[in-house]
Amino acid sequence: MLCPLCHNELKIKADNEYFVCSRCGAYVKDKAFYIKPTEEKARYEEHNNDVNDTHYQQFVRPLVDIVLENFTPANTGLDYGCGTGPVIAKMLEDKSYQVTRYDPFFYPDERYLNYRYDFICSCEVFEHFHQPKHEIQKLRALLNPNGWIIIMTHIYNGRIDFSRWYYRNDPTHIFIYTEKTLRYIAEHFNFSLDIYSDRLVGFKKMPS
Repeated sequence: MLCPLCHNELKIKADNEYFVCSRCGAYVKDKAFYIKPTEEKARYEEHNNDVNDTHYQQFVRPLVDIVLENFTPANTGLDYGCGTGPVIAKMLEDKSYQVTRYDPFFYPDERYLNYRYDFICSCEVFEHFHQPKHEIQKLRALLNPNGWIIIMTHIYNGRIDFSRWYYRNDPTHIFIYTEKTLRYIAEHFNFSLDIYSDRLVGFKKMPS
């Protein structure tokens, strides 16, 4: 099996389900353990993502604040993988921002591909990518010059007991990032990188 980000041959096992990529540092689930799309959708539907839930709003607030601090309502955004409750889009629209929604299961309108964006937000999505290289290339192409991709995903480090970690044990998670992985993405996809916390990251598009 090859790493779906850097195409390195995966030889090192983290455990019975995950490989560790020696090139980009990602933890990659063995394809034999992927669940079916119908099962994946059913699991997402279990999430109680009410856009008016104050706890849900507080969870995504750090990401929303980065947008508010660096962009104005004149800038256009995309909430990529917005899920059943597009809270990021809702919170920004309440501040007069223009935000397009896309989710392959719940907002599958692919007309989002016809536009370009100053910022793309993606909360708890990147760890679900079957083909992260393709997804990152696609999102980068959707950015205007100097645009940003701002993501929330829990970054793994060696101080965490991987076998017991909730992120590893979510059956819908198949690609887990380390700081090495983030730096690989920045270098190979021409971004500058800001790591705001262990679960909040910004990729700023650099000139080609």
